[in-house]
Amino acid sequence: MKYSYLPSTEIKVSKICLGTMTFGNQNSEHEAYEQMDYALDKGVNFFDTAELYPVPATPQLYADTEKIIGKWMKERKNRDQIVLATKIAGPGDYTKHIRTTGFSKNSIISAVDGSLKRLKTDYIDLYQLHWPERVTNTFGKRGFNASFDDNWKENFQSVLESLKTLILAGKIRTIGLSNENPWGFMKYLELSKNNLPKTITIQNPYSLLNRLFEVGNAEICARENVGLLAYSPLGFGVLSGKYLGGKIPKDSRLSLFPNLSRFSGENSMRATEFYNEIAKKYEMSLTQMSLSFVNSRSFVTSNIIGASKLSQLKENIESINIDLSEDVLSEIEKVHNMIPNPAP
Repeated sequence: MKYSYLPSTEIKVSKICLGTMTFGNQNSEHEAYEQMDYALDKGVNFFDTAELYPVPATPQLYADTEKIIGKWMKERKNRDQIVLATKIAGPGDYTKHIRTTGFSKNSIISAVDGSLKRLKTDYIDLYQLHWPERVTNTFGKRGFNASFDDNWKENFQSVLESLKTLILAGKIRTIGLSNENPWGFMKYLELSKNNLPKTITIQNPYSLLNRLFEVGNAEICARENVGLLAYSPLGFGVLSGKYLGGKIPKDSRLSLFPNLSRFSGENSMRATEFYNEIAKKYEMSLTQMSLSFVNSRSFVTSNIIGASKLSQLKENIESINIDLSEDVLSEIEKVHNMIPNPAP
């Protein structure tokens, strides 16, 4: 395994992060235990979860993923070996079963306390805002409508003040953002210079099918010393190649949850066919080429991989041992220039 540090800290994390949003739905508790045991044995010490998980979010399964992880850590007595990241859910119809009060001070404090209880721990290493409160471009939305009415009042400072209270209380160590755009990203960073906690990571989608992070946010990471935690590096499994030729394997994510189609549009499938030809030409799997590309980016602190099967997890983790040649990278760029960002 290879490691890096969460920016501006001495917290050492594996370049591969175990994503857990399948635990409690696509994966049983037993399967989740197998994945966590295997990942830790292979040097993966960075686990990412959220109060929202498992996905899709439902009242019946609310926070079951955190409960599984907490139970596993307690039984294995290995909390000190894990760098643990979780998130507070943003507001919206999708999460009204969790709360309807956004990122108010009481919401943040109660969310952290709830996660600590479920995770059976005294502290969270990295606490993240799952998505912005305001209406903006997230989750595949391309165009921006400046005439929106979301009844949102800017509260970046109060959010940071609430998080500072929790840091001082020892409940969280560091903070990060998720699904954030450059404007919000910079607002939080600028305010942190007034003796408030700095957002040291941003967890956004990044893959061969979605490189929008390179426009704006990547420069912020470089100039402000913040790291990307790349999620959906395989585009919900599309970049494994398993959906090529119109196939939808049984028990795959698109089979179980057809509404989760962000990465499986016509242009995404077309681009995936081209990427698959590159992988075959250079005698590697499409999965490993796709993950290795993400691993190689200078602004990526850790690559969040998720799997519903242990065999997939093994292949995903092994990607850390593959270095892409300049020839491969050049051919990838040609496809990207031809079909840029088909899955925003």
